[in-house]
Amino acid sequence: MTSETPAAPVDPEALARSIVLRQLTASPRSRKQLTDALAKREVPDEVASTVLDRFEELRLIDDAEFAALWVRSRAEHRSLARGVLRRELVEKGISADLIEQALAQRSDNQERASARELVRRKLRTVPHGPWDRAMRDNLMRRLTSMLARRGYPSSLAWSVVSAELEALGAESDVGYS
Repeated sequence: MTSETPAAPVDPEALARSIVLRQLTASPRSRKQLTDALAKREVPDEVASTVLDRFEELRLIDDAEFAALWVRSRAEHRSLARGVLRRELVEKGISADLIEQALAQRSDNQERASARELVRRKLRTVPHGPWDRAMRDNLMRRLTSMLARRGYPSSLAWSVVSAELEALGAESDVGYS
């Protein structure tokens, strides 16, 4: 006969603190992401709220800082435009005013420069002219679609792609300039 020692009751607040600390050790998180992680582990809402409030008081959770870091990182390393960054931050539970503050750090010129660099990188893999109209049309579609997937507005995409193709000597009289 084995005598089992009853398991010690789990302190929900200690569990919540442990979960939040583990999450924050891995990478910065928004309050919503942490709330979701606690809910997934069935931490009571009032306990989760108390723990998260305390972490905010200690500035270990800061949605404004999280949003600013997210925008900087994703724009620099993935060349994502403000449109995609906005959607990602909404999904992470960041408020609209904090999203706008974070996106304000990216200027139109920075966005244009990022788009231009993406197009130039892709064009390095394409055999250079002379291009006939069908080839240029295909490149225009492919490159503008690539920029659109990364959140760049269509007017910016068309402008940048047209300029870069023209700079490489593509025919400029095909109606895109």
